[in-house]
Amino acid sequence: MARRRTTDIEADDLPRYFVWVRGLEGPEPQKWVAMEFGVGDWKRPLVLAWRELSMDERRLPLSILARRYPPPKAETL
Repeated sequence: MARRRTTDIEADDLPRYFVWVRGLEGPEPQKWVAMEFGVGDWKRPLVLAWRELSMDERRLPLSILARRYPPPKAETL
């Protein structure tokens, strides 16, 4: 039986969503496996924008995704 290398990761095991969240010092990029907002949806107000990643994009580092999909424009009050 062929054994898979430990560095080989299936695309289904990689984070599926690229998310911009409200951080302490401005928008912060994150990669999420699922769009789950926790108990009582407490995370929902922190999410500024999100997009589902294609199979190829799931392997990209966070820095490349952040350049490819910049944070949403901040509203000025």
